[in-house]
This record gives sequence, structure tokens and C-alpha cells, in this order.
Amino acid sequence: MMQANVVAEKQTGPESWPLGVVGALIAGLVLGCYWPALHGGMLWDDAAHVTTPELRSWEGLGRIWTDLAATQQFYPVLHSVFWLEHRLWGDATLGYHLANGAQHALAAGLLVCLLRRLRVPGAAWAGLIFAVHPVCVESVAWISEQKNTLSLVFYLLAALAYLRFDERRGQAASGWRYAGATFLFGVALLTKTVTASLPAALLVVAWWQRGKLTWRRDVRPLVPWFVAALAAGVLTAWVERKLIGAEGAPFELTWVQRGLLAGRVVWFYVGKLAWPVELMFIYPRWDAAGATWLWSGWLAAVLAVTAGAWRWRGKSRGPLAAWLLFVGSLFPVLGFFNVFPFLYAYVADHFQYLASLGMIAGVTATVVTWGGLGSRGGQVAGGLVIVTLAGLSHVQSRMYADVRTLYRTTIAKNPECWMAHNNLGAELLDLSSPAAVAEAAGHFEAALRIKPDHATAHYNLGNALAAMPGRLNDAITHYEEALRLKPNNAEQHNNLGNALVRVPGRINEAIAHYETALRLKPNAPESHNNLGNAFFKIRGREREAAAQYEAVLRLRPDHAVAHNNLGSALENLPGRLDEAIVHYRAAGRAKPDYAEAFYNLGNALMKAEGRTEAAIVAYQEAARIRPDYAEAHNNLGGAWSNVVGRLGDAIAEHEFALRLKPDYAEAHYNLAVALLRTPGRGREAKAHLEAFLRLWPDKAQAREIVGALPEVR
Repeated sequence: MMQANVVAEKQTGPESWPLGVVGALIAGLVLGCYWPALHGGMLWDDAAHVTTPELRSWEGLGRIWTDLAATQQFYPVLHSVFWLEHRLWGDATLGYHLANGAQHALAAGLLVCLLRRLRVPGAAWAGLIFAVHPVCVESVAWISEQKNTLSLVFYLLAALAYLRFDERRGQAASGWRYAGATFLFGVALLTKTVTASLPAALLVVAWWQRGKLTWRRDVRPLVPWFVAALAAGVLTAWVERKLIGAEGAPFELTWVQRGLLAGRVVWFYVGKLAWPVELMFIYPRWDAAGATWLWSGWLAAVLAVTAGAWRWRGKSRGPLAAWLLFVGSLFPVLGFFNVFPFLYAYVADHFQYLASLGMIAGVTATVVTWGGLGSRGGQVAGGLVIVTLAGLSHVQSRMYADVRTLYRTTIAKNPECWMAHNNLGAELLDLSSPAAVAEAAGHFEAALRIKPDHATAHYNLGNALAAMPGRLNDAITHYEEALRLKPNNAEQHNNLGNALVRVPGRINEAIAHYETALRLKPNAPESHNNLGNAFFKIRGREREAAAQYEAVLRLRPDHAVAHNNLGSALENLPGRLDEAIVHYRAAGRAKPDYAEAFYNLGNALMKAEGRTEAAIVAYQEAARIRPDYAEAHNNLGGAWSNVVGRLGDAIAEHEFALRLKPDYAEAHYNLAVALLRTPGRGREAKAHLEAFLRLWPDKAQAREIVGALPEVR
């Protein structure tokens, strides 16, 4: 493997190519590998990484640097780049995918530069293999993992800058070179903390080159880097536990169990690098808490390889250097620290993105040193390896084309992945069609078979069942179980309230859950609106309803539904009709296609003296927005009846309402009244009155209403 100051006697193939040619080939290969994912949408937690609305201002950029909880993880350089990218192309995912691909290609090119500077055999081959290796697909095709591609660019730039400083110590501007390298390392740390391994990696490289380390030359310049790395690591570990949630029963392992887990993790990654098949988004989660003595074999093998490489160092320091770079870079994800994704699996392809460099460079250097790529046949074989890996990456990147494909593929490869079942169900539930909702419920049920205490799956299943006819009580059962598992979840209280309010006699329970949701999350507009709706259903509580709708509008002044609902509440309060009209108009301005708001505006204007013409305009707008809005057509007919000479228009609107809704009792009555005012149409009027008598639910009331018409007594 890597040996200091050793290069092939005769450079052939990619090793002899200029860096620009190698870089162009890398860029082309990366584009080909990731073409299927370029137009892919947002995946899993992408929406939390791409700059959220509250952070898109200059003030938001400041929060990215000062508020630990403002972003998904406290990586301010990463999120500043996301902030800039959002300014450039907004939510269009193509830009983010191109950025990830460009950064990956740049990292592969920088790897070639670094290995050539170190005079490592096979530098170009190593860069090409890294560029197309399938284990990198997850990092490049998944927008969130720009943290990997971007941090690796800064990691390699910092390494190159430090080596330049190291080679020119004592010369003019060496202090500036050291400062520049230190700055780049700091940027890398603030992009992703896994880059904290760089100072240790530089010491490994120094030992590999010279066979020893000295305090003054090798260690002392890196002490500030180690301090910064330690501080960043401690902060990230705290954020991971306290803000992201990587603590509790699923993460409780003894140190013995963590050591056994680490051994298995190392060999898992070695295996996927050597034979990159059956790669998946979420791997099966091993039972590390129940690890037996058999697991000790993995750890023993790690120790044996380390010991063997140590003994071999007299002949070649390369094997030990490559092994230390690989295992050392993996250290943050070996299981000694809690990482939130361990909730789903202890391994992930993106965890070894940086670590793979050491293994790829070491193996490639070994092959080149032993002449494996020097001959024409060797170069053909190497080319076939590159093409094969690129083909595998191209196929693998298809999985990231859209979120449903990602979860379906994950379930096909790992049927016990409760997270994929739950998340696929949530995606299907958003489609709202009966078939999609039924399929979603099936996935939530599968998630609960695997993980019965999954509160979110209970909640999501409740949402699915609440949308299915006749399953409301089942939905309530799952909402209640979700709250038993997570009693302080405001959203779950809110949706349980939404279910209970639909059950006769349980409205007060619904109100209690809405109020609990608001105690947990006081500034939740939807909970205020829902509580207002519940109050509005109870006679005499319209003022309380209005207060809740006003609370929504204080939080969201452009909330069209709250304006409309507040109008309805005010319309039922004495002397507040004009205010109701103002809010109906505001609802229409906030949401120009809000047919119900224009319909309600028409009704309110009809109550106001002398505003029939304005009411007609409102009804017409409601009917224009929703041509099948029978109620709007019926009330428009009623308004035309009050305008001299427009009785024909009134009759036409009532008739149209009945074509849309033949069993519409009120339209039958209104049409009959209009027909009675038209000479020669009494028989038609009588037929519609008979229909009204048949359809109106209160028969006695219907007869009384008809009896009040003198023309048909």
C-alpha cells in the first residue's frame, strides 16, 4: 500500500494525464452516474435542511450562526450555503442536486491533487474510483448530505494547504499559509464535525512519510486544530443528544456492547467498499443490546489487522497508515457516540463517505505498486472496474428520484424498516385519494407490527382512519394511544380534537384537547381556528369562537379561513354584521379562489339593507370559482328575485341549482315562489312545492311554510 516517496517508474494511463483531463473525466462520470437523480425531489429531512421560510432573511442568516436550534444541525457554514443557494434557485431541487454533484466531483479532483502531492501511486485511479463508487450515491443524490460533499471539499483544501505550509516552513509567508490552512479547517468543522479527524489524519500522513513524529514539527502546529476539533465534537454530541433527541432507551448500550458494535461496523463498511451490492437507504438495525460473544470476532479481526499492519510497518508503513485513516475517520460513527440515525440503523452509506478515501487510496496504491495497472491489460481491467462501478451508481441513483420510490425500494430490500413504512404512509396520505389513504393505513399498520410503541405511526394511522368512512372511532383509539406514548405532543392533541368534534356528544372533550394543544404550543394558528370552530358549534359561545379566530389573525393576518370563520361568528352577534362583511372581504382578498367566503359575503350583504347588487356580485364570484356550487346559484337566484325585471334570471339560477343538486329542498321552494310570480307557471310551481314538502326534513314546518303562500292555499 502507500509507501513514502514511491511512484511508479513509468507513468501510464490516467496517471500520466494532466490534472485538467482527469478532472474533466471525473466531472463527466459524475454527471452520468447521477443523471437519474438530478431532477429528484425532496427526500426525508431535505425540507428541514433547505432553508426554511423563517430563516430566508438576513436576520435568518444571523440566526443560522447564533441559534443552536435554528437549523436541523448546528452546521452554520452548511446552512449559510443552503441560504445562498435558496436565494439563487429557491426550492427548485435541480440546483441542489447539481451543487452536490459538482462538490463531489471537486472533492474527487482534490483527492487526486492531494495524492499526487504526497506522491502516492495510483492517484488518478483513486480519484476516479471515489467519483463513481456506489457507496457515495447516498451522499451525492440526497440533498441533505451536501454536508458530506461540501465538508469534504474544505477538508481536502485544508489538508493541501497544511501540506504546502509543511513543505515551506521557515520561508516567507509561512505564517500566512498556516493561518489559511487553519481557516479552511475551521470552515470544514462548521460544515460537518466528522472533519474533526483531519489533524489526526495529518499526523498519520507525517508518520507514513518519515517513519516518526516530532513534537516541534508534527504535533505542536496541530494542537490548536485538536482543541478546535474536540470543542466541535463535544458541541455536536450535545446537540445530537439534547436538541435532536439521540438519547433514551434505544441508545442505551454498555461500553462493552459499543465496542462489539464498533467491530461489526468497521467490517460492514469494508464489505460495502469491496463489494458494493445490496446498498440501501436504511439497513436492518442490529440488536447491539443483545450482542453475544460471537460479535467479539468482528472486534478481534479489527485488532488483528491493526496488529498485523503494525508488525509489517518495517517493510511498508502504507498498510497501517491506510487502515488508521479508514478506521480513524469512521470513529465518530462506530457507536461510541449517540447519533440520531442509530434509531433506525447503526450503519449508513453516507457515514463512510470521508472514511472511504483512506481505503480507496491504499488499495489503489497497492495495485499500482505491484504493477496491476501499469500494463495495457491492467489499464483495461481498471477501466472495466470504473465502468462497472459507474453503472452500479447510475442504477443506485434511480432510487433517489423521488421520495415514494426511495421508501418503496427501501421496504423491498428491508421489509422490517418501520421508518420507511411510516414515512411512505405519510407521503401516500398526502395524496388524499381513497386508494392512497387505504394503502397508507396498511403501511402504518405494518410499522406498528414492527414497532408497537411508535407514537407517530399511531398518530398517522389515526389520520388515515379519520379520512375513511366508518373508521372514526378506530382513529380516536390510535390518537389516544399516540398521546399515551407522547402526552405532550400538541399536534396529536389537535387532531384528536378534530376527530372528537365529529362525534355527537363529545364536543367538550374536543375542546379540552384543543385547549391542551394551545397550552403546549400557544402560537399554533390551526389549533386556535379549530377551537373556534368547536365553540361556534355551541349556541351562545359565538363570542368565544370569535376570540379564537382573532387569535389566529394576530398570528397570521392573511389567514383566509380565519377571516371567513370570524365573519360567520360576528354575523351571529348583535350589531356586528358590518364587521362580518369586512372579514368576508378580507378572506376573499387573501384567497381569491375562496368560493365559500364570497358565498358568505353574499349572504351577509343580503341581510344588510340596500346591498342586494353587491350581494349579487359576491354570489356570481362564488359561482364563477365553483361552477357546481348549487347553494351559490340558489342564493343568486334569490337575490335576482329582489331586482325588478330580473325574475327570469332568478328562475334560471334556481333551475341550474336543481340540475346540480336535484334533492335540494330550498331550491325547489325558491323556484316555486319565483314561478308563482310568473303568469301561467302555477302547475310547475306546485310540482316544486310538492318536492319541497317531500324533501324538507321537518314535515310540519314544511307544511307551515307552504301554507304561508296565499297563492296555493
